[in-house]
Amino acid sequence: MQIIIRPEQEKDYLTIKKVNNLAFGQENEGNLVEKLRKNQEYVPELSLVAEVENEVVGHILFYPIQIVAKDASFPSLALAPLAVLPDYQHKGIGKQLVKTGLTQAKQLGYPSVIVLGNPNYYPQFGFKRASEWNIRCPFEVPDTSFFAIALEKDGLAEVHGTVAYPKEFYEV
Repeated sequence: MQIIIRPEQEKDYLTIKKVNNLAFGQENEGNLVEKLRKNQEYVPELSLVAEVENEVVGHILFYPIQIVAKDASFPSLALAPLAVLPDYQHKGIGKQLVKTGLTQAKQLGYPSVIVLGNPNYYPQFGFKRASEWNIRCPFEVPDTSFFAIALEKDGLAEVHGTVAYPKEFYEV
């Protein structure tokens, strides 16, 4: 099975929503992507799709955020959501989306990525508990499910504080 990872195109928008809705069994993530696309901070090159036989079967979004402390603010990205159609899960598509997305984010100059997710999945890419850098989630989550990764040497060296997600994350 050949998997092609590429940036989203406008023609993919409805399919991306469908992929997210089916992967999560609800509409929250699909709605989130649609709302974030309308925000001026949205970076189209960080919304990637996975194609198999010219069909979009997966999607990943990296979105600019800030990690805010009393004395400073640090740029980063949130990885959310990552979705693969149920019939295509456990075939390595999600892994390719994450790896390609991290590479793209690094090439675009982002220093780090934050993700709230499966503690058995994200460490394989080098993610570590965000608490190792004293980075906190703005809402209650298990420490074992909130991760960060530096995309450049010392990308998280001085970083600390609470992740400031855009308002769209709270509207779904």
